[in-house]
Amino acid sequence: MAVEPEHAAANGRKRAQRSQLSHQEVAAELRSRILSGELRAGERMPTQARLADEFGVERGTVRHALRILQSEDLLSNVTKGSPATVAEDVEKALTGPGAPPQSTMVALASRITAAFAVPHVAIDALCLTAVSLTLAMGEPLRLIHEGRTKPARIDVRVLLPSRDIDLAFPAAVDATEDGERVQRRWLAQRNAQGQVLKHNLLALRATHGIDVHITFRALPFTPPVKLYLLNDAEALFAYYTLKRRGEEIDHEYLETYDAEGTQSTLFAFEQGEGLRATTFVEQSHLWFNALWETISSELVLTG
Repeated sequence: MAVEPEHAAANGRKRAQRSQLSHQEVAAELRSRILSGELRAGERMPTQARLADEFGVERGTVRHALRILQSEDLLSNVTKGSPATVAEDVEKALTGPGAPPQSTMVALASRITAAFAVPHVAIDALCLTAVSLTLAMGEPLRLIHEGRTKPARIDVRVLLPSRDIDLAFPAAVDATEDGERVQRRWLAQRNAQGQVLKHNLLALRATHGIDVHITFRALPFTPPVKLYLLNDAEALFAYYTLKRRGEEIDHEYLETYDAEGTQSTLFAFEQGEGLRATTFVEQSHLWFNALWETISSELVLTG
């Protein structure tokens, strides 16, 4: 398999960054290619030597990465000799008990769509801007408009950071000069995403007669994690991992510390999947409700 142009950056930096990528990072990239369909079911992987050359790592790092994917049932025939093979039933590997976590963008939409299959949909979310939640709602809303599903009631509660706090992130590297502009941009995103989510859901009252309730409340802190609770039965949890990056804000280039929430790895826990998972779901609900009923305050989605 030839190295595709989109992976040229990894190939081009291999000499300068040899051994800097970990086996977990190599596994994550290969997992992404399998999940996206770039590496198809039953297809032979590139040789370990070729992967080592592409990623700029030692063969042992590649071999370790491949073994991780084999343990997730995404690959077979991982040996020192011939190339590994992508699993024939990738879908089973993704949905079975040992399925690996996926990014918020990939995992959240499918789980929320499944949550809309019951008559009373209940979704609680704690996040930074609600962009992932707004995007994930697209598929179940489409199914409702097509007449393929129709819950009787939808209750959504969303906890977002208050506009009155100094955010821990996103934040300007030079906070003394640029902090206000970064916070102002975040506030605009928070309000815009919340308004879109609210509008899309409340429109179902008029178009389909669904009893919809959506409420926002403000937190007095920056959440370091995102949490989604679905129908009192499932908890989806992800970390906001910060990175330093440059971007244009108000027509000026700034260095910021920020997190790409849609790419955060989402960990799923369901009641009935064992004591650990059930306890996590129950405690997540208790935590969310405690925040909602105590230190959160009214949130109005305006400038």
